[in-house]
Amino acid sequence: MTIDWNHFTPWSSLLGGILIGIAAAMLLLLSGRVAGISGIVGGLLAPKRAEIGWRLAFVGGLLAAPALWLLFAPGISPRIDSGFGTLVAAGLLVGAGTSYGSGCTSGHGVCGLSRLSVRSLAATVAFMVAGFATVFVVRHVLA
Repeated sequence: MTIDWNHFTPWSSLLGGILIGIAAAMLLLLSGRVAGISGIVGGLLAPKRAEIGWRLAFVGGLLAAPALWLLFAPGISPRIDSGFGTLVAAGLLVGAGTSYGSGCTSGHGVCGLSRLSVRSLAATVAFMVAGFATVFVVRHVLA
């Protein structure tokens, strides 16, 4: 394995992590809500009237941020090595996993770990191990 040093962006990554941390902390401190994306989006599928506004604002911010970034930085061309069917299957599996795991990587990995939640630690370890195993099997066993 090698690192593509030409595209390694530690300062952008650090800034992004800081912004995610600030947003998660603000949501928790100002509204008592955890910034778990699957829970926020899931709450829009069966909305309670008093919760629609903040959920739409949060998702809107997630969608607007990349568009705003493109105004100030050069565009990127992501390389996706999988076909459409694989991406759909992966998305459905991630959705099922967030349901079984009672949350997603943002809820457990960012918010749960920062609150020292043992359940979130177990969930994050499970996410990571499953991801490592999947990459190993796809790249080294099936390839």
